Amino acid sequence: GYPKKERKEGISGTCYVTFVVEKDGSISDIKILRGIPKGDGYNQLAMDVVKDMPAWKPGLQYGKRVRVQFNLPIRFVVR
Repeated sequence: GYPKKERKEGISGTCYVTFVVEKDGSISDIKILRGIPKGDGYNQLAMDVVKDMPAWKPGLQYGKRVRVQFNLPIRFVVR
């Protein structure tokens, strides 16, 4: 669930996570590209979500599998 501190303080925003999809579809090099100010719990949760994702389909270039960097926005909203 949502981190307690952020939920209590009503912090919302979008966290941008960058990562690499490897040739076998696995995820590596997960980093926060731009986090939510005062939302460290959200930023960590976003990284954990990406880390726990199933394998992706690898990128193809000229018919060969290649590593691809991907930027994923994850939006957190407190209602």
